[in-house]
Amino acid sequence: MSRPRSVVVDYLVYLLVRLLVAFIQLLPYETACQVAAGLAWLAYHVDRRHRLVAAENLRHAFPGRYSEAELDALVRAVYRHFCTLVVDIIRLPRKLQPNTWRRHVHMDEPHWSRLVLSGRPLLIVTGHFGNWEMGGYAIGLLGIRSCAVARPLDNPFLDDYLRRFRERTGQKLLAKKGDFDQMEAILAHGGVLATLGDQDAGERGLFVDFFGRPASTHKAIALLALEHKVPAVVVGVAKVGSNPLRYEAIIEDVILPEEHEGKPDAVRAMTQRFTTALERLVRRHPEQYFWLHRRWKHQPKARKPRKSA
Repeated sequence: MSRPRSVVVDYLVYLLVRLLVAFIQLLPYETACQVAAGLAWLAYHVDRRHRLVAAENLRHAFPGRYSEAELDALVRAVYRHFCTLVVDIIRLPRKLQPNTWRRHVHMDEPHWSRLVLSGRPLLIVTGHFGNWEMGGYAIGLLGIRSCAVARPLDNPFLDDYLRRFRERTGQKLLAKKGDFDQMEAILAHGGVLATLGDQDAGERGLFVDFFGRPASTHKAIALLALEHKVPAVVVGVAKVGSNPLRYEAIIEDVILPEEHEGKPDAVRAMTQRFTTALERLVRRHPEQYFWLHRRWKHQPKARKPRKSA
């Protein structure tokens, strides 16, 4: 049984976060990035557990590709990317406006328009890659109203603060657990639903290949796509070069349910396909993936040999 949370502690943490946000907003962008680099250096040295998880994940994902020195440099780059990502997210409301967002995000607008105007609902599948928060923010500025599936934060004050940020451009949040009926209703009425496709689904998840290892993956994406005849659009928002707040929204794959409908094991085939598309994105920009999380936490149980009669 989990310990009851302290309202006082949660509120103090919330105040500290608000102070950090205000401090970052006051700094010039270059200075804020220097602060982020310093925090990344500190996190790398203090956060030993996640540092080792990232190194182990990269060894398995790219066997023999990197020396230990190169591997260490890549882990450091991952920390720098995500600390700089915090700076970029903090600056989004001021930098991304209806008349300025194209300076910071490049996307194939005709392709997006064709997908949205097709008259069909859409499932946007992304991962812990690049700047996934910017994705929902940017498509809202494009005029696309979407709903995103997310797990509420344990701290209710921070959860409310982050929710107001995420819903600023018209995106609506749905709880990962408990809102499944709403998800189905959105797709049934031709809406747009966005979700992360690279979260560990536990022992009962569907195991598909991700960087050569079985990865437990949620089946709901494929099930929803097949049931409601929804195209699944695999998207990644990658940082471009060293320019401040420059990203590219990449449509890596568009998976049509009719290509898999009626085929044996269609759910597995669709799940493998969007997982492979996410892998391609990560292979092009490995420093922009959140290797610190235990993507391969659960593995298939070994089958016990059957005893002869």
